[in-house]
Amino acid sequence: MQSPINLWGKRLVLGVTGSIAAYKAVGLLRVLAREGAAVSVIMTQAATKFVTPLTFEVLSGRRVATDLFESHEEMAHLALSEQAHAIIVAPATANFMAKAALGLAGDLLSTMLLNARCPVIVAPAMDGDMWTHPTVVQHVQALRARGVVVLDPEVGPLASGQIAQGRLPAESRILDAVHASLISQRDWQGQRVLVSAGPTQEPIDPVRFISNRSSGKMGYAIAEAARDRGAEVILVTGPSALTPPPRVTTVPVNTASEMSDALNRHFPTATILIMAAAVADFRPKMTAGQKLKKQGKPELVLELEATPDILAMLSARRTSQIVIGFAAETEQVLSHAKDKLRGKGLDLIIANDVSRAGGGFGSDDNAVVILSASGEQKVLGLMPKRRLADEILTAVQELCLFPPRRESFVE
Repeated sequence: MQSPINLWGKRLVLGVTGSIAAYKAVGLLRVLAREGAAVSVIMTQAATKFVTPLTFEVLSGRRVATDLFESHEEMAHLALSEQAHAIIVAPATANFMAKAALGLAGDLLSTMLLNARCPVIVAPAMDGDMWTHPTVVQHVQALRARGVVVLDPEVGPLASGQIAQGRLPAESRILDAVHASLISQRDWQGQRVLVSAGPTQEPIDPVRFISNRSSGKMGYAIAEAARDRGAEVILVTGPSALTPPPRVTTVPVNTASEMSDALNRHFPTATILIMAAAVADFRPKMTAGQKLKKQGKPELVLELEATPDILAMLSARRTSQIVIGFAAETEQVLSHAKDKLRGKGLDLIIANDVSRAGGGFGSDDNAVVILSASGEQKVLGLMPKRRLADEILTAVQELCLFPPRRESFVE
């Protein structure tokens, strides 16, 4: 899989803290080095109990720093952070995040963070219910509010034998976050991006509804990517199990009607609309006030009516906005997408085959084809949705002649 950028010539600091997942940092180091990065490793004293510094020294080709005072003359805590393009802490323990959130500086790694002016990516790993403990939640919120990228740990088997959220995020997710931190950070500055995401739920009665398989992952990834590139982002989201992205204005809705109202309210002040939501095409014509009972009813017939075409309505009333739609199809993908592009008067449409193995609804990956009103076409192969989101934003710039800004963390 080809990354949107490589890490050739980038100077990274990899911080390793005292978690059983410390051994996974060895694999992460190999991946970062394979992509061309020069990686300096800092280990806490607790981390050295799980993996020896020699392992990281051999793979990085650099001396591993473990003590704030042993390299005092070199001022390592200043030199490393000043030279780094990004700092990654993986695994990050609850103890480390507490010190980072409170600004405590009792070791080399936490001291270095106080001097950091580059992007910081934190990949937590911890046991049991620690991730949801109120204190940890507060520390994560504090770090995110300061611009630190704190990834959510993954759900799975833990060292204690529990199955819970606490596993170190996969290498691919950490790498995506590093890539996102190193691309142009401000090329969408000045844009007000309105994004829709997730499904809608059209009620049959108080306990049942019509919906679809959309998870919201693609729309949330686009919102995060636009935010990271400097845009002001408003995310209108249908029901989703995803955590609302930090530093994004999130508007939760349930039905197509509620989504229409929210988008119409924010559309006049937006500069770009990206309609990634999978809005239900039909809803029950009548909604029962009480739960429908099965007794004595061999069958139930629902009469459906079409929901409003939100995207077509917004496109028709736009002034200067760039309007982008999604076409989730299972057959004749490009043909149907072109019909929607013309019929709704869009600038771009992003077509994807939701029946494709490994992509589509609920998946962490996706592959799309971007079609423009002028007939241009851009194919983006299967890749993680967060990485794909950045590729989509770059294509929007190219195909809509939306000039990128030049401020960047990348030299």
